[in-house]
Amino acid sequence: MTQRMHDIARSMVDLQAELDREIEKRRRALGVHVHDRLVEFEHGLVAEQRKLKTSVRSFLARSSFGVIATAPVIYSMALPLLLLDLWLTLYQAICFRIYAIPRVARRDYIAFDRNRLAYLNWIEALNCAYCAYANGVIAYAREIGSRTEQYWCPIKHALRISGPHERYYQFLEYGDAEGYRTRLADFRARLAETSEDVPDAYRDRSPTRSGQ
Repeated sequence: MTQRMHDIARSMVDLQAELDREIEKRRRALGVHVHDRLVEFEHGLVAEQRKLKTSVRSFLARSSFGVIATAPVIYSMALPLLLLDLWLTLYQAICFRIYAIPRVARRDYIAFDRNRLAYLNWIEALNCAYCAYANGVIAYAREIGSRTEQYWCPIKHALRISGPHERYYQFLEYGDAEGYRTRLADFRARLAETSEDVPDAYRDRSPTRSGQ
């Protein structure tokens, strides 16, 4: 990675951190506070939310036949997601331990907190829980996959890929044979130092050539 590329990657991280701060400011403006993964609402806010709650009967009455008919198809994904979740947990428990790769904290990717929103009826809350689980498992899988890729093949593709994971931008350039042979151990060592609290992509340094 050139210095210019490193600076751009650093700017992306800084912008993400700034966006997170703005999201937190907006959440506080709406009367929502989070402490140690516990969600708290300002006094009277829950009662105000309940006023905007739609009954299940009204919700179903406004739903088209297609929406209702496809619901079983959507929820049928729950089984493969559960299997993926289980297999990922077993995979990293066995393989990451052997290769000294820090395991991914599952709870950082799967959160069930939307059920506390008083303006959701039970169907909407169930839908939100399903979406949280589905996308959480996929994000969990993505992080496990990215750590695996950094250990075995930290090389960018020649073809442009859409939405690469955070670690990808620090990988070796496609065709950098010398870099692969001399720096693979550095990438693995860096991965071994990954903190569960600070994602590897947020560390303000990049692998250097062996001996430098």
